[in-house]
Amino acid sequence: MNVTIVDYNSGNISSVINSFKEVAKDKVNIEVTADLKTIKTSDKVVLPGQGSFKSCIDGLNSINGLIDTLNEFALESKKPLLGICVGLQMFADIGFEEVETKGLGWISGKVSKIDNQSGKFKLPHIGWNEINITKESKIFKEIENKSHMYFVHSYEFVPEDKSVISATTDYSSNVVCAAEKENIFGTQFHPEKSDKTGLKIIDNFINL
Repeated sequence: MNVTIVDYNSGNISSVINSFKEVAKDKVNIEVTADLKTIKTSDKVVLPGQGSFKSCIDGLNSINGLIDTLNEFALESKKPLLGICVGLQMFADIGFEEVETKGLGWISGKVSKIDNQSGKFKLPHIGWNEINITKESKIFKEIENKSHMYFVHSYEFVPEDKSVISATTDYSSNVVCAAEKENIFGTQFHPEKSDKTGLKIIDNFINL
């Protein structure tokens, strides 16, 4: 089995790569590339994202044919795809970080700044926080509710259809921290930085 981590210049993704390789060991082939043919023939794809919504979308657009290939993989071939942090946010129709930017439009919704209640909550939301699993999800198999995950973000994904939400975290309000729609999964937190619990989520995705 091949799992491809898409490398599209979205910042340092070494921790994502290392964690997937640690979990996969020799059982699964982990590729790190933006090669379109490799992505198309992969069994699963991971879309990391560090930086702003705009910089990540610009990164995808900078590689000719990459967005079309990801659309084909996720929407037509219906193969499993995991978005991490801004990788999840890019599923939305639109994001408002820096400037209004069109997203991938895979899960209807928007990405807007967390309401810090006039400075009551620090932004970015950084560090460990408890997650509330709101529906059964294959990527949360054997993960205890109220587990702690590692976050670094100032913006949140607000989906139109609340049934896609699989977990929230309490930071100023109920912030969506995991979403899924059919074969498309996303986490706002960083499983690769969330110790053994995060590695279990990576393992669950690899074993879908």
